[in-house]
Amino acid sequence: MLTREDVLAARDRVTETARHTPLERSYSLSAMTSADVHLKYETVQRTGSFKIRGATNRISTLTDDQQAAGVVTASAGNHAQGVALAASRMGVDSTIVMPERAPVAKVKATRSYGGRVVLHGEDYDVAAERAHEIAEQEGRTYVPAFDDEAVMAGQGTLGLEIAADCPEVDTVVVAVGGGGLISGVATALKGWNEDVRVIGVQAEGAASLPQSLERGEIVEREGVETIADGIATRKVGDQTFDVIRDRVDEVVTVPDSAIAVAVTTLLERTKTLVEGAGAVPVAALLEGAFEYEDGETVVPVLSGGNIDLNVLTTVIMRGLIETGRYLRIRTVLEDRPGALEELVEVISRERGNIYAIEHDRASRDIAMDDTVVDLDIETRGPEHVESLLDALRSSGYEVDVLV
Repeated sequence: MLTREDVLAARDRVTETARHTPLERSYSLSAMTSADVHLKYETVQRTGSFKIRGATNRISTLTDDQQAAGVVTASAGNHAQGVALAASRMGVDSTIVMPERAPVAKVKATRSYGGRVVLHGEDYDVAAERAHEIAEQEGRTYVPAFDDEAVMAGQGTLGLEIAADCPEVDTVVVAVGGGGLISGVATALKGWNEDVRVIGVQAEGAASLPQSLERGEIVEREGVETIADGIATRKVGDQTFDVIRDRVDEVVTVPDSAIAVAVTTLLERTKTLVEGAGAVPVAALLEGAFEYEDGETVVPVLSGGNIDLNVLTTVIMRGLIETGRYLRIRTVLEDRPGALEELVEVISRERGNIYAIEHDRASRDIAMDDTVVDLDIETRGPEHVESLLDALRSSGYEVDVLV
């Protein structure tokens, strides 16, 4: 099984490629949670993710002949970029198989780092099957995204940095997809101080680990669906599962709604842009998905910041809706002059800011002399939403909340 010595050896190999990323106290999140929250900013890592660590360590351990033959891997995005850049820096040719739905930004970035991208399959697991076929056909070495000791050791160098920069740490919170990051981090931290608690977090739409731990064997999901595409895997790895069972204290899950809130909170309160997977540890903290004491020093790992801009727009909107900052409603008005003005006046009195209005006079569900009106309204929080809805209903409007 992976040892702390493996992680220490990996640190020597990855130092020239991977940055020692910042770890800073978040006064905003500390005030919001009552914990002493310190954020590990892997968002500013080369390629925007921790994956460069494991990729660099794995490729650096290959023989000269293996490096000359090239490498291949499969990834939803971050591992792809890590392998592409690490391989390029060592003069190794790389082929990356990515799911067809991989974020455009990650596909473009992978190509810019020197990797040849092949788009194949609906998710990581299907892409991985194709990558293994290429490895056999072309004689390349397959670089696993997580289920490999050299990769796990490389990711674990992040844990060494947490120990060095925040020796008072009590709890470290890590997102879990295949399990490579948390395996390496737990190994690095537990070998340094057994009392440090390591919490794993999965998105509900891709959670296989809690059930796997309960059964004592790896459970594979039939499919995954989450905005946290960086951890959208059907199962954890064989080797990572063994390490997680031995060294991770607890594994919890969070819904996509909480992840969206975490993304928007980090953007607004800490001025940090993270992808869904990178926000998962903060989502668990804000949701109270695990217990902690007042003043406990908690380090959520912001594992990546490579979010597609189209996805970001959707996530921010979802986060605003979940926190009562945005409201979409539908009502029916008489199709007469002044009816819309009267509706708008009620909303204006309640200080709602109308973002968009849409009319539908052709709906079969209304009378011929009525019109359906949908409104998008910027609001100031849950209490404001309730007061606005109460005012509209008190004024005689039948209102349906759409989102």
